[in-house]
Order: sequence, then structure tokens, then C-alpha cells
Amino acid sequence: MATLSTKPGQRFSLPDWHTNSNLISADAEHQHSASHQVRQEARALRNETNNQAKWDEHNNRTRLADRITSVNRWKETLDKCLADIDAEITALTKVKDTAERALQAKNLSLDVAIECLTFRESRRAIDVVRDNVEEELHKEVKLIEKTKRELQRRVSEAFEQLCLLEEARQQLSHDHQCKVEALEIDRTCLSLDVNSPNISFKVNPTRVPKGSTTLGGWEQNSQCNKELAEAEMKASMQLREAILLTIAQTNNELEAQRVATEFALRKRIRDLERAHDELKWQEKNTLEEIAEMEEDIRCLENDLRRKMQDLKVAHTRLETRTYRPNMELCRDQVQYGLTDEVHQLEGTIRALQQKLAQSQSTLNALHRQLHRIQTDIGYKANSLVLDNKCVDSRRKLVVPAEKCLPELHSFDRSVNHTLSLPQRGQLEVA
Repeated sequence: MATLSTKPGQRFSLPDWHTNSNLISADAEHQHSASHQVRQEARALRNETNNQAKWDEHNNRTRLADRITSVNRWKETLDKCLADIDAEITALTKVKDTAERALQAKNLSLDVAIECLTFRESRRAIDVVRDNVEEELHKEVKLIEKTKRELQRRVSEAFEQLCLLEEARQQLSHDHQCKVEALEIDRTCLSLDVNSPNISFKVNPTRVPKGSTTLGGWEQNSQCNKELAEAEMKASMQLREAILLTIAQTNNELEAQRVATEFALRKRIRDLERAHDELKWQEKNTLEEIAEMEEDIRCLENDLRRKMQDLKVAHTRLETRTYRPNMELCRDQVQYGLTDEVHQLEGTIRALQQKLAQSQSTLNALHRQLHRIQTDIGYKANSLVLDNKCVDSRRKLVVPAEKCLPELHSFDRSVNHTLSLPQRGQLEVA
């Protein structure tokens, strides 16, 4: 016969069951309320942090853009300052070269003046007198030496100013290069976003790097570099004006002294006669050859300078290409071509230098030859004067004295008139 089985254990009453269900429902409602509160707070936090992050990123982008604008403005200012200082260096270099050429030209004037004094030491007998020509020549030598000292002082000042300009330019260039690099870095930072492939966490990124400067110090540094360059350029312009004024003044003084010397020479050489036609022809040809040789020497020097510049370019290209990275550092056709160009230019420069030395030696020989010709012209002129005196003395043997005197005066006037012609020729040569 079947029996009813009973489940062992505690039995709860129906009110307990209802109470338990109500508690579970109450707990669920409480958890739902707490979860809703957390979700609302999380959403608020997300909105707040997203907005804060977006505004921070936007503000920093704006700061980066403003910084780029500020640095770029200083870069443009330095660009203009560099262009100005380069132009000033070029201008001062040209003025310095002009002063050096003027100084070099004074060597020729001094050589000519000393040569004239030396020539006049060869006067013989009664012609050895301390006349106006000798006094003017001594004044000219002293004036030329004074002028050379003044020009040399100006050249030294120009060299020192060029060094100062180069130093200021180097500081400007360094500052400019730093700003170029800073611009590149800031522009790279401005281009970064969350999708950039090269972003990552860094170790202690908020540290203050060693050597950091303040914004005021940064701007003051650039301002100081700019003001230093402007001050040096202003000093350079004043020096250029002073050098040009010195050159003009010394040239005017020398020109006035040269005119005085030539005037004295014109008065003195009235007693001289035209040199022999052959010697004058030789003198003219020698002067023309000297002029042509000097022109050829200038052309050789210009070509030599150009070849040196070409060699610098080739050297610079070869040296620059040594910095190609890794496998790019190969001996390509450009490398062989540049090497051949360097060897070719070096050979050309040696040939030009040898030809320049040969031309200079020939020019010196021409100057010596001209000196010999002019000396010989002086000898012949002196001999001709002596011969004319002999002719005047011998006229008394065939003409009565009372008739000879007026004829002698007329002869003297004709001789003086003929002597004025070679005088002009010799002054043109001088």
C-alpha cells in the first residue's frame, strides 16, 4: 500500500514567504536606485572630463599656434636682419677692398715719386740743384706715406668691424637655426592627435628640462642679438662712410700735390728737348705692353679667383655628400665627377698661378725696361743740350759778336719752344 512521503526540514509560514519576497524587492529597488545614481554621476563625469579634455586640447592647440606665430615672427625678423647684415658685410668688404686697392695704388705713386727723386739724383754738374721739383717730390713722398698710414688704419678698422659683423651674424644665424628647429618641433606637436601613430606614454614628461629659460629671457635673447647686429651694422655704415671720405680726401690731396709737382716739372723741363724718335717709339710700345700685360694679369687674377670659388664649391659638395646616411653613402657618378672636377680645378689653378707669376715677372721686366729707356732718354736729352751749347759757342766763330747776340736770343727762344713739346710727352708718360 503506497504511503505519502514528507520532505524533511524546516517549514516557513506564508507570512515569512511574503516578507522575504518584499525584502528582495526592496533590496532590488535600492540597488536600482544606487546604480542609477552611479550611472548619472558617471555620465556627468564623462561629460565634464570630455569637455575639460577638449577645451584643454583646444587651448593648447591655440597656445601652440600662437607660439608658432610668435616664433615665426621672430624668425622672419631674424631673416631680414640676416639679409641686412649680409648686405652690410658685402658692402663693407667692397669698401675694404676699395681701400686696399687705393692703398696698393699709393705704392705705385710712392714708387713713381721715389723713382723721380732717384732719377734726379743722376743729374750731372750744375743740374744738381735743390729746385722746386725736388721740394714738391719730397712733399709728395711725405703725403703718400701719411696717406698710406691713414688708409692702412682704415683697412685695419674695416677688418676688425668685419670680424664683429661676422660674430653678430653667427649669433643671429644660431638663433635663427634654433627657431627653425623649434618651429618644426611645435608644428609637429600641433599636427598630433589621438589617431597619430607615434604617440606613447613617456617617463616623467612634466619635468622641467635642464637649461630651460623663461619666456622673457627667450625674447630678450633674440632682442639682444637683433640690437647687437643693428648696432654693428650702424657702426659699419659709419665706418664705410669714413673710409670713403678718407679715400676721397687723400685722393684730392694727392691730386693737388700731383698737380703742384707736375706744374713744377713743367717749369723745370722747359730746357729739355724731345728724345730720340726711336726711343720714344720704344717707350710708347713698352707702356702699351705694360698696360696690356697689367690687363692680362688682372684677367688672370680674376680667373684664378673664379677657379678658387669653383674649387670651394666642389670641395663643399664633396664634403656635404659625406653626410649621406647608411647605404646612401655610395661612390656614385656624382662622386667620381666631383673628384675629377677637383683634380681638374687644382691643375687649372696651378697653371694659372704659374702663368700669373710668369706674367708678373714679365711685367717687372717691362717696368725695368721702361726705366732704362727713360734713363737713356735723359742721357740723350742732356747730351743734346750740351751739343746745342756747343753749336751756340761755335756760332761766334762765323758770326760777329754784335750780330750774334740777337740771333742767339732768337735761337734760345726757338730752343725753348721746341723743348715744350717733349715736355708734354714726358708728363703724359709720368
